[in-house]
Amino acid sequence: MQYTRLGRTGLQVSRICLGTMNFPSLTPEPDSFAIMDRAHELGINFFDTANMYGGRAGKGATEEVLGRWFAQGGGRREKTVLATKVYASMDGWPNNGRLSALHIRRACDESLRRLKTDRIDLYQMHHIDRDTPWEEIWQAMEQLVAAGKVHYVGSSNFAGWHIAQANGAASARNFLGLVSEQSLYNLAERTIELEVLPACRELGLAVLPWSPLYGGLLGGVLGKMAHAGEGPADSRRETKGVHERLAKHRPQVERYEALCNEIGEAPADVAIAWLLQQPGVTAPIIGPRVLQQLEEAIHPLEMSLSLETLGVLDEIWPGPGGAAPEAYAW
Repeated sequence: MQYTRLGRTGLQVSRICLGTMNFPSLTPEPDSFAIMDRAHELGINFFDTANMYGGRAGKGATEEVLGRWFAQGGGRREKTVLATKVYASMDGWPNNGRLSALHIRRACDESLRRLKTDRIDLYQMHHIDRDTPWEEIWQAMEQLVAAGKVHYVGSSNFAGWHIAQANGAASARNFLGLVSEQSLYNLAERTIELEVLPACRELGLAVLPWSPLYGGLLGGVLGKMAHAGEGPADSRRETKGVHERLAKHRPQVERYEALCNEIGEAPADVAIAWLLQQPGVTAPIIGPRVLQQLEEAIHPLEMSLSLETLGVLDEIWPGPGGAAPEAYAW
């Protein structure tokens, strides 16, 4: 396993992050435990979850699965850099959502209870809250850090301006501020190259891409269809979204899968390897439903895409043309 620092911090994390969103709604608890055990065996020490994850099992169910796994002992918690998130309303009641100081502290305590732990290594704001001032947000986070309940603070789905604004406010308080940003980023969706990636590189934030396969579109969808004789043989809830994206991007997907066949690599591996070679990317988040998908996600760490292949990928999946403002001004 390869490791790198989490942004400008001294914390070491694996270059693959285990996403747990499928636990337990699509992956039964015993299988979830097996995946997490195998992740540690493979050297993956970075696990991502959120207080709202759980799907059909209900919000909070995913954190509860992790908590029961940690409770088995064997150094599971000590070996894990644990990331979870705050923002979503858990029950629709006033003040049980967003980023007020009241909700941040309450949500943290509830996550700690479900996770059966006394600290969260990376506490991520799941979305920007335009109605809560940064002074209030940072005061609440400072109190959690001082209490030992949180080690680092990160963001998710922030724009470049939000990141700059947040860390400017944190710096004025002599607080570390954001150390990571979790964003949608893959070959087909490269919007963050305009401003989010430059902001993260400049301010020292780790970049954690979610949906590296764009909900399955980059995972060999056409090959699966040909093999199955029907639609994508994937029971994930994103199946409908895959069909919609395929209808929009089919010519590109055809060229992409042809290129992958030409270089002898699986489409999913190429997509993750491409992310790993992008400047500023720390650890793509992979969300396996079954153990085999976890095993397969390790191979991209051993790959090195040639400059020629990278150039063809840019032709198939063109980005925005570079950082802002040059990408749209000139």
